[in-house]
Amino acid sequence: MVDKKLDADISQFCAITGASARDARKFLEAHKRLDIAIDAYYTNPAAFASTPRRKDAAPPSTNPDEDDITVDGTIQLCSDLGVDPEDVVLLAVAFELKSPAMGRWTRAGWIEGWKAIGTDTLPAMQTALERLRDQLATDPAYFAKVYTHTFDFARAEGQRSLGLETAIALWGLLLPHGLEGGALAHSAGSDDEGDEDDAMDGDAGWPGEYTQWWFDFLTQKGGKGVSKDTWVMVRLFSAVLFSPRYAARAFLEFVRSMDASFANYDMEAAWPSMIDDFVEYGKARLASGGT
Repeated sequence: MVDKKLDADISQFCAITGASARDARKFLEAHKRLDIAIDAYYTNPAAFASTPRRKDAAPPSTNPDEDDITVDGTIQLCSDLGVDPEDVVLLAVAFELKSPAMGRWTRAGWIEGWKAIGTDTLPAMQTALERLRDQLATDPAYFAKVYTHTFDFARAEGQRSLGLETAIALWGLLLPHGLEGGALAHSAGSDDEGDEDDAMDGDAGWPGEYTQWWFDFLTQKGGKGVSKDTWVMVRLFSAVLFSPRYAARAFLEFVRSMDASFANYDMEAAWPSMIDDFVEYGKARLASGGT
């Protein structure tokens, strides 16, 4: 008689650890519970192996001779988790699992990241994705951490700037998510002690259409890349809304602190010149009726 539960556990064991079905069965038969069996595998992958194994468990869909899961494996990972490869939640996963580059996950980051999140099965991972998606949308501090990591994660190796097309694509994922969930809720700023001011009414801040205005502006400007100074502040205050008194400025701060008419923008402050130029562009577009 077919043991459907054992078959399901074997499938999940293999997906999580990268072990063979034969070894998965041995661990599960010895330890009975899936979570205990996986922990035992992580502790000693060779305990029931008939042939020598790598010293660590690997991410799913990884070539046995490699330490990293790359583009093909990432596509398979998304399929296993039931998530679109362009879903914004994968940026949060990349932060949690310390992914060093787009489409690349290290074995150590995979194992330790999911352990830190508290998941050891595919269903638990899928549940964790929803939790991370919600946290990314609603938690300003968490959004800032993921947002900051995304620049280095997405930047081409050896490049100081992020390619313009890549930056626009990532902003297109992150900004609407943070605006809709409240992580980018408008605020006048914070005091010197770091206390966060109350968020202002939704219509006082950055309207959703301004995101497209920003993209239009960048495209018309014709630059090839976005610097890290523009992407994020030189110094990120993760739990506060950023005060205009600080000299280091960035686009994330700008989105959160600007009113819909740009009336509170200080041209004398130390914002990147690209943001100065965008304010002029935005004011001109408002004067022409938003066209």
